[in-house]
Amino acid sequence: MRAITYSRYGHADVLELTEQPDPRPGSDSVLVRVKAAAVNPVDWSIREGWLEGAITLTFPVVPGWDVAGVVEQVGLDTPELQVGDEVFGYVRKDWVQQGTFAELVSAPVRTLARKPANLSFEEAAAVPLAGLTAYQSVHRSGVTVGQTVLVHAASGGVGSFAVQIARALGARVIGTASEANHAWLRTLGVEPVAYGDGLPDAVRALAPDGVDVVLDYFGHGAVQQTAPLLKAGGVMTSVLDASARDEHGGHYVWARPSTADLDALRELLDAGTVKVEVAHVFPLEDTPEAHRLSESRHVRGKVVVRL
Repeated sequence: MRAITYSRYGHADVLELTEQPDPRPGSDSVLVRVKAAAVNPVDWSIREGWLEGAITLTFPVVPGWDVAGVVEQVGLDTPELQVGDEVFGYVRKDWVQQGTFAELVSAPVRTLARKPANLSFEEAAAVPLAGLTAYQSVHRSGVTVGQTVLVHAASGGVGSFAVQIARALGARVIGTASEANHAWLRTLGVEPVAYGDGLPDAVRALAPDGVDVVLDYFGHGAVQQTAPLLKAGGVMTSVLDASARDEHGGHYVWARPSTADLDALRELLDAGTVKVEVAHVFPLEDTPEAHRLSESRHVRGKVVVRL
């Protein structure tokens, strides 16, 4: 099969289009013919070696955890899925080696769900990791109707899902973003504020009594900058800064594969309650450019590779 691989840590130029053996599904896995895969910041963080020691890796690596495709072969005990099923998923295994930037990937059934019917494969591939991160962090924070929620990096891959999920739960949402994305955020029902030293004052102007929940998808000191904005008993949650949990009594979230949560996201997507923003679609051979675009950190929505 054709696959993108790298055999050493480094910048995007270590990514190569190679021929690799077809993977074999285990007893609780299926073989998926990949139609599209999405780039996430964790992909290039692993490639750069920044997560060495935190994640087990075996070279050569096929990167990628997000996938949308068609089941081509089933394992010995996978009654949940059949050959020909269209699926999407967050194919995170216990080690990094056989990822989704390939024509075929072996995926445990616990990492997959049926693809949303009204999404293209490219749109569906943009959902799993970012969507699960948003869904799980919003629900772990206990967001509910009538609350005011501050979302950092509201126009990014994760933030754009989180603001829509929080709005669907009946919350008022204030979102931080660059001014170029403010008009788009308003179409999602978000009250935007700009990054920078004046951010706390801008939030206080909108919510003088403070906010009930802060969701940090940005890092770079956002937890410390906005912790004073929390109401008494408010919840601080971050996917990048463990101090949200360790110093502020909130949550530090690392998304988990979950068929049930993917099914919940599919219902929101099929209903049109949550929409997907795809920034750019590249062919497989241009995966290095896809990584570079994601690394620029100036992307609204997700970067996707089509096979």
